Amino acid sequence: MSGFAVGVKDPKYNFGLLETPSSAVTSNTECSSTKWGNTSSIGSSSMPSMRHSAPNNKASSTMPGSSSSSTSTFPAPGTSRSRTPGSLSSKTPRQGGPSSINSRTPGSRRTPHTTSSTTPGTGRETNSAVIVALVEGRGIARGEVGMAQIDLKQPILSLSQFSDSPTYPKLMTKLQMCQPVEIVMPSTACENGNMTKLFKLISDQFTNTNIATVQRKYFNEEKGLQYIKQLCVPEYNTVEMEVASKYYCLATTAALLKYVEFIQNTVYAPASLKVVFKGSEHTTMIDAATVNNLELLQNLRDPKSEHSLFGVLNHTKTVGGNRLLRATILQPPSSLETINLRLDTVSELTENEELFYNLRGVVSRFVDIDYLLSLCVQIPKQETLKSAESKITNVIYLKHTLELLAPLQNALKDSTTPLLRAYYNTLQDPRFDIIIEKIHTIIQDDTRYQKGNLNMRTQKCFAVKPKINGLLDVARRTYTEIVNDIAELTGQLSADHNLPLKTAYNSTRGFFIQLYCGGKQTISVDSLPGIFVKVTKFKNTIGCTTADMIKYNERIKESLQEIYLMTNVVVSGLLVDIREHIGCLYKLTECVAMLDMLVSFAHACTVANYCRPEFTDTLAIKQGRHPILDQITIDSPVPNNTYASEDSNFLVITGPNMSGKSTYLRQIVLLQIMAQIGSYVPAEYASFRIADQIFSRIGSDDDIETNSSTFEVEMREMNYIVQNASNKSLIIIDELGRGTSAEEGIGICWGICEYFISLKAYTFFATHFMDLTNLDSLYPNAENYHFEVERVFSREGNCDKVTYTHVLSKGKTKEKHYGLQLAEICGLPKTLVDDAKKISSCLVQQKQAVQETDLGSRQQRAVFKLGTRLVQTARNSCLDESSIRSYLQSLRDQYARDLQGTDRIEEE
Repeated sequence: MSGFAVGVKDPKYNFGLLETPSSAVTSNTECSSTKWGNTSSIGSSSMPSMRHSAPNNKASSTMPGSSSSSTSTFPAPGTSRSRTPGSLSSKTPRQGGPSSINSRTPGSRRTPHTTSSTTPGTGRETNSAVIVALVEGRGIARGEVGMAQIDLKQPILSLSQFSDSPTYPKLMTKLQMCQPVEIVMPSTACENGNMTKLFKLISDQFTNTNIATVQRKYFNEEKGLQYIKQLCVPEYNTVEMEVASKYYCLATTAALLKYVEFIQNTVYAPASLKVVFKGSEHTTMIDAATVNNLELLQNLRDPKSEHSLFGVLNHTKTVGGNRLLRATILQPPSSLETINLRLDTVSELTENEELFYNLRGVVSRFVDIDYLLSLCVQIPKQETLKSAESKITNVIYLKHTLELLAPLQNALKDSTTPLLRAYYNTLQDPRFDIIIEKIHTIIQDDTRYQKGNLNMRTQKCFAVKPKINGLLDVARRTYTEIVNDIAELTGQLSADHNLPLKTAYNSTRGFFIQLYCGGKQTISVDSLPGIFVKVTKFKNTIGCTTADMIKYNERIKESLQEIYLMTNVVVSGLLVDIREHIGCLYKLTECVAMLDMLVSFAHACTVANYCRPEFTDTLAIKQGRHPILDQITIDSPVPNNTYASEDSNFLVITGPNMSGKSTYLRQIVLLQIMAQIGSYVPAEYASFRIADQIFSRIGSDDDIETNSSTFEVEMREMNYIVQNASNKSLIIIDELGRGTSAEEGIGICWGICEYFISLKAYTFFATHFMDLTNLDSLYPNAENYHFEVERVFSREGNCDKVTYTHVLSKGKTKEKHYGLQLAEICGLPKTLVDDAKKISSCLVQQKQAVQETDLGSRQQRAVFKLGTRLVQTARNSCLDESSIRSYLQSLRDQYARDLQGTDRIEEE
């Protein structure tokens, strides 16, 4: 056990504007704990103590508060992060404030600080600042999970409470989505080294995430509700009714906000947070394994590549749009109304070129409004020079953001779809004008974002109008005089030494002297007079300074401190006045992020041949293409049709190795996700049934970390799918059962197939077990499909040459021993392959037996198909009367042909 008296002065996490901690305490004890001081009211200054868990003693636990010095940073992508908070590494965005995707000045129709906060092609933020609090019910309430999460760069408190199964699939999916940097749990989850099942699962699954445990008493539902009432902006206060009876959700809220207050040494201003309750009933759940298998966010071979679904669709221009796209892909909406609203908007954007380009131009100039709001609503317990400077910067960014409202309104003015009209009406909120008026009262009209550290520093110095604070005016005059003195000094030195000197500036050295030495200039470092010190040579320039220049820089630093601190007093008052109207800025955040994402969808479908999807009870895709291959291949990929319905919900897909089975399975799910998030899809025609869950079982690697064999991994994944799938799920399974003997593999596959056939989930099952193709003779809703190959005799090799067509056709594959053919192509010795062929033929002959054809099941199958097609027609058909008659006639003819087939078999 280790305890400490806390007096945190610096926030734990740093994002370029806030200071990093200067102290830490270390403990090597597993699940070591410290005790919080008594907290009598919300926002009190007493600091909670917590314990940071490093299971298996993999790392020591460090916390702010001791005399040892440490700096807290986040890791770069691909590096491991210690499981203890004090040893976190932080990769911060550029100094100065919010970031978005491209970095240019507003004049060039770009936004300030547009550096992407995601790894290219992954959509995964490299500097995540999400903290999550979790608690699970006990006794008969076990399985009921409460969750609260907040991003330190987004002032949005997201709450959830749901019932989960023993393997916690819903919770794991939510954690996978938010990628928390830290998880807060009750100390009872890790008491005396005894971990609960949930604690151990999170420790195993999220090995690079810190787990902090706090005393159970801080998970207090009354305090949680009090927090929500105090901090929630009025626009979202209906959340109080949603969560009033959700005990675990409220308990995590109390623990989370108290913990954030402790580690960041900051509190949130009253009525400043957007609080939302997120259920899972209107979204499609996709588990972490499926996200990885389908390369939704990240390419498996090259994590930096854009060859993923996110990379295909990501043409966003803002961090908010980027973030929303990532979250939407991971959890697509399942509300038909929501999906169609998005599709209608994408249709208008593709049809109205002027609207598309106007929106794209305006949206690209917005900064990361979420991050901006977060810094505006956080109140440091102790003001520092950094926090003062950040406030000034944020007000400049806020002014820049609000000045973009007029062009955004003009872009949306003539739109017609409901979603764009709703956003246009949102921008008419009178509070925007109130905030702008308050800003213009204090801030200079010509204050704006400018590229370059020196230019931006000048903007911050002179942001506040003159005559508001007399001492501030004096300090700014002093600053101006010093800058002028520096310019005069450089000019005097240039004249005295007959050198082409000029004044330069960077954030590290401050002002210094620069000398061009390229071209015909023959100036060397050694030839410079002795007055010049700290000389550095670059390619074509020499940088140096003098003793007087150093003194001027010191005076400038002192002057800047005075300016920033006095400006901070004025700006702090301005932010207090603005906060009561901040609710409209949350609406603006949603508006800009959604517009950015939908414009990105419109861009994606205009550069490729995509179609608008429909939603019915049938999965029907005509000439569908794999969206990633469609983008990266020179030749267009081979398109294929897909069909699944109530009378044909289970498809067995066979074919030789490399014929395209795995790619086809992935294609189906990728198109389903694209359709549900509101995007067009690469196909000639597409109809989808909305899925409540999407599952995949692809790949067959051993799991070294858990010492699991290939077969054990397969069975664990299949158990998860069987336990959680429903009749509305979409499932793809690729070559199940390869990790055990053929007999056992076939037996397990057969049992699983029968389960999914009866479940009525849309299931696509690729296999090399030909016995499974007999399922269609037993179950009318099972179908066989295969990938065709062409054989051409090659005189050179004196054998047949196999050409893969990658075309899907109905029925079983006619290819036999294609594994042996592939082995022969790969160069295995001919004698070995010939022996293998003989042995294989003998085994097949021994296995073959005369099977009586079950005429009753075939007739039943024909009746079943006719009945389900008639039901589908009644539900979904929009055809006119003559077309309906023609279609019904074709159904009757097909039914007659099916019955005639059974009659022929009976005669034979």
